[in-house]
Amino acid sequence: MSANFDMDALRAMVVGVELGSFARAATQLGRSQSAISMQLKKLEEQARRPLFRRDGRGLVPTEAGEALLSYARQIIALNDEAAAAVGNSAGAATVRLGLPQDFFEDVMPEVLGLFSQQRPNSHVEVRAGRNYVLEEEVQAGRLDVALAFFKAGSSTSGAHVATLPLVWLAAETMRRPGPAEIPLVLFDHPCLFRQTALQTLDRQRLRRRMALTTPSLPG
Repeated sequence: MSANFDMDALRAMVVGVELGSFARAATQLGRSQSAISMQLKKLEEQARRPLFRRDGRGLVPTEAGEALLSYARQIIALNDEAAAAVGNSAGAATVRLGLPQDFFEDVMPEVLGLFSQQRPNSHVEVRAGRNYVLEEEVQAGRLDVALAFFKAGSSTSGAHVATLPLVWLAAETMRRPGPAEIPLVLFDHPCLFRQTALQTLDRQRLRRRMALTTPSLPG
């Protein structure tokens, strides 16, 4: 008999993976962490195979989890579209917004608060993702708008909003670059900031080593 996946559990899975943290997913969805854990366990029971594996302090999808994740996004999009079509959204307009994880803790709460005050009948659905993924999601119609970083002069389908400087961050005790290798903490590939940092060091002929790589800000 085919599995009948729970919609709320699928949504918890998608939000948790996109935010890089199921604790953050619990906050965004208004549920407890234990409730999210139970929903993920329920999904694995329905799938009859592991969907996640532990990686450090977090969970990452297995091969089966990645496959289900792709379908989950489509199922949720169709569900929300159907709900809006039959009026279950109570007349509220839904804006699907994509953002890099950089904005979630510092920028998003204040901006969404102001937006809610100005558009009280609107519903904002926020998704986190890498820059290139956000652009693809907009082009595919799965996001209405996204804010993403791109290198100056690169060809994108979006509009230029602002230019921001890149800076190096280091401990106060770190010495100026010398013959020793510079330890780096970077996002894993592909990443615009990673690429720019490595190219800059190469131009300066400075030696470096990867001290830590991470797929997201929470690690």
